[in-house]
Amino acid sequence: SDGQLGNGATSNKTTPTLTSSLGTGRTAVALSSGEYHTCAILDNGSVSCWGRGTYGQLGNGATSDRSTPTLTSSLGTGRTAVALSSGGSHTCAILDNGAVSCWGRGNYGRLGNGGTSDKTTPTLTSSLGTGRTAVALSSGAYHTCAILDNGAVSCWGEGSDSQLGNGATSDKTTPTLTSSLGTGRTAVVLSSGGAHTCAILDNGAVSCWGFGWNGRLGNGGTSNKNSPTLTSSLGAGRTAVALSSGTWHTCAILDNGDVSCWGYGYYGQLGNGAS
Repeated sequence: SDGQLGNGATSNKTTPTLTSSLGTGRTAVALSSGEYHTCAILDNGSVSCWGRGTYGQLGNGATSDRSTPTLTSSLGTGRTAVALSSGGSHTCAILDNGAVSCWGRGNYGRLGNGGTSDKTTPTLTSSLGTGRTAVALSSGAYHTCAILDNGAVSCWGEGSDSQLGNGATSDKTTPTLTSSLGTGRTAVVLSSGGAHTCAILDNGAVSCWGFGWNGRLGNGGTSNKNSPTLTSSLGAGRTAVALSSGTWHTCAILDNGDVSCWGYGYYGQLGNGAS
């Protein structure tokens, strides 16, 4: 209804439908969908978005919806995007120099630039730390977290449900390091849900923080955690190799190819035969 299928129309489609052209000779190499919009990195490193544009989340300098792929404004002179993650009404991208640029709705500080106003064009976040760059990125509904080049995790945006993992519950308008991931531990994979984030650590364990209702942190409890907290065991000798979070649950691929899930299961989203 907001053009989020990118095919030039606003009707629902019950079968896979190609978007309109990404540009002459252009192809997509990465993709991330927000609540009502999608953005893609193209083969030349530019970014194209479509869908709802109310808060500038398409990054093209406007606030109108787009039903076809539309290039964002410049990412900066000579800059290209290498990774991308879309949240509820915002998108953040890692640039080829390791900086992070965000656009869209700015309330709660989710753009990480020190302010709370919307941005209709890509806008650099504040510093990730002296000499630090981003190597991975994941956006939740109102927050974003990044793995830095030293394996630490930095988050920004809404913090009321502890989703920034820094030991507090206040919003942060600039990138803010989480509390320790554990002695000597670093993050290698990151996935954010609506108000929580989980990370695979360098030893294959999983640590989560944020809103704990329905067990979405996987630690055997339902309380919020404002610092990274290890999940319960993934199984004897098992480690995680991939991770994906929904609004209220998270699933991990284990090293033996099995899938393990935790969190809200009312609709069967844990895949364990129950609801």
